Amino acid sequence: MLKFTQEGTGPALVFIHGFCESKAMWRDFIGDFSKDHTVYCLDLPGFGESSLSENHISLEETAVLIQEWMEVQGLVQPIVIGHSLGGYVTLALAELMGIGLKGIGLFHSTAFPDDEEKKHTRNKTIAFIKKHGVDKFMDSFVPPLFAEQQRLAQATRIEELIKEGKKSSKNGVLAFLAAMRDRKDRMEVWMNFPGPKLMIAGEFDLAVKIEASRKHEPFASHYHELEGVGHMGMFEAPELTKGIVQDFLDDFSQ
Repeated sequence: MLKFTQEGTGPALVFIHGFCESKAMWRDFIGDFSKDHTVYCLDLPGFGESSLSENHISLEETAVLIQEWMEVQGLVQPIVIGHSLGGYVTLALAELMGIGLKGIGLFHSTAFPDDEEKKHTRNKTIAFIKKHGVDKFMDSFVPPLFAEQQRLAQATRIEELIKEGKKSSKNGVLAFLAAMRDRKDRMEVWMNFPGPKLMIAGEFDLAVKIEASRKHEPFASHYHELEGVGHMGMFEAPELTKGIVQDFLDDFSQ
């Protein structure tokens, strides 16, 4: 069962967190949006408060779980915005539901699959976690998600994210590492999705390179590059990114 928070009234807006994150990451980000939307923040299986009993899950299976959750909640044509892994899930959901989604957003994410170098890195990470566990991995995983010049100022936030990430189940971490490694190319999904599309990219994002993000721009209704920002724009540039998301949401009320 997927755990979630719900806040506000109005059309449905769903935020999906990234790898080794949880719904808690959006806590300080979503307040303004709940004035005009019912804002839902999910915990993906194996993260936060959502359990994962299996040791394998695909992005397609995750999308089906979220579609079923939407049906139970009575969500009709929600807008879905995903961070990193959450963006991969958002695209799988768009492929599954099509016009069943009103709009989609990729927040430091990509429609491209892993290249061979990235797959190799995923495999090394899987081996490391099997040997050393999630806690030791999280200590080194989170700081590089922030632009180097941001890390000192963001030290408290980094510690919070490390602490939250250590709550992730080993099953969930390993399952989604494999799911990300094995995900297919969904650029056609991005190109052909009929609703509004948002992409937010970071100039110094080490996880999703800016050069790859720029290839999505011709097909985005809203595309933004954040100067001096890494992979965590909701923390590194919170007011700017809130404004970008709000501008995107305003499109639906015109």
